[in-house]
Amino acid sequence: MHDSSIARRDQAPLAVLPGLLCDSRMFPGLQARFPEAMFVDGFYADASSIAAMADYALGRLPPRFALLGHSMGARVAVEIWKTAPGRVERIALADTGSHLPRPGERERRYAIRDIGREFGFERLIEQWLPPMVAPQNRADAAVMTMLKAMACSAGQACFERQIEALLSRPAVESVLPGIDCPAFVIVGEEDQWSPIAQHRTIADAIPGAQLRIIPGAGHMAPAEAPQPFLNIVAEWLTWSDRIQSMPGDRI
Repeated sequence: MHDSSIARRDQAPLAVLPGLLCDSRMFPGLQARFPEAMFVDGFYADASSIAAMADYALGRLPPRFALLGHSMGARVAVEIWKTAPGRVERIALADTGSHLPRPGERERRYAIRDIGREFGFERLIEQWLPPMVAPQNRADAAVMTMLKAMACSAGQACFERQIEALLSRPAVESVLPGIDCPAFVIVGEEDQWSPIAQHRTIADAIPGAQLRIIPGAGHMAPAEAPQPFLNIVAEWLTWSDRIQSMPGDRI
């Protein structure tokens, strides 16, 4: 396991892209371990497309960076790579997918949206959040309280903008094979929303990409298992081109 104290070749700062209804609170301990890290907070303002979210992020990031995206944020990360690959020193995609909307996805997302419209946003969060967390972690009051407060602070209008962005997300299958920087694909072992198989598909599509699976974590893996997640981030940040080119070495 590489340590974050090892000097990196480029010293590009770490840029973090949160997912649906998420901000920097999704990543406890990350700023302390990687002081140069910067979060694209603000719930992507009024952006209602993945491309607009990428533009929002690019306008707030330095000329070059290591790019970590979680969930929807990983889709934004791929869009950033497509738009400005020269600015991305390395990329990590966590708890995400590469597929276009599947049959029934729009109806399921709108059903949750309508709970908020009819009964209030807190009720929406009570319906939406638990399946995002591994079953055994739903009893962790501290984690669940933090996640609920974070999501509730985004609000109904943000949720509606972001699900429209997800429902109109661009195809990325043709983009992934062109990613030629050090790439990690990270997933919680018990992610029911974005299962391991999806991440194997992504890792297989990116030349040299490394797949890392976090035991006992669900879709909200950075908050459910902070230390294992941060250890993987540290490994990725020091992953050299030489090591990346070695066959195998996936877990």
